[in-house]
Amino acid sequence: MSEAVLEPVGAAGVVNDFARDKQVFGVPWGKAMMWIFLLSDTFIFSCFLVGYMSVRIATTDPWPNPSEVFALSFGGDPIPLILIAIMTFILITSSGTMALAVNMGYRRNRKATFWLMVATAALGATFVGMQAFEWTKLIVDEGVRPWYNPMGAAQFGSSFFMITGFHGMHVSAGVIYLLVIANRVRNGFYEKRGGKYEIVEIAGLYWHFVDLVWVFIFALFYLW
Repeated sequence: MSEAVLEPVGAAGVVNDFARDKQVFGVPWGKAMMWIFLLSDTFIFSCFLVGYMSVRIATTDPWPNPSEVFALSFGGDPIPLILIAIMTFILITSSGTMALAVNMGYRRNRKATFWLMVATAALGATFVGMQAFEWTKLIVDEGVRPWYNPMGAAQFGSSFFMITGFHGMHVSAGVIYLLVIANRVRNGFYEKRGGKYEIVEIAGLYWHFVDLVWVFIFALFYLW
């Protein structure tokens, strides 16, 4: 009968654990670090949204009606929030394609994983492009600035540009991130490392988080 292997104790045990790159409950380090990053990002977005709600409640100047501010006309009467509705649909659809990419990754279907990630990145880039159009309309046509708002409370501009801009940066970074991972999937980088596609799931965690944050922004900023 073989003897049990004794684990080092004390400081030597801690050093030994880190040196062996041990995992807690079988969770890869990359996934654990992504969860920690998303937790920290949750605090930041929560502070932004709570600050926005506090400012909106406390301001004495009239707050612009989002249904009127973000309405678009296609030759007839303005349609309230039509652009925002399309942007939301695009981002939610991208969550679906990302989930499919993760599924195909674990099935080791390299071609399907690549194209689904590219589709997700394309939808994300479309979202950012529509957001750029929205910013241009507010700045050029409406004259809204972070420090000035001709339609009412000045805090509207600062809140809008800060919150949507910060989220837009996350989406833009996510698009680049997805394209890098997709390219590695295409050229067989992960096949050479044992065929593990955990990185696709990690990228999916980030993308789903960005989509979830947009749901809160949509509800609190555009519908309230």
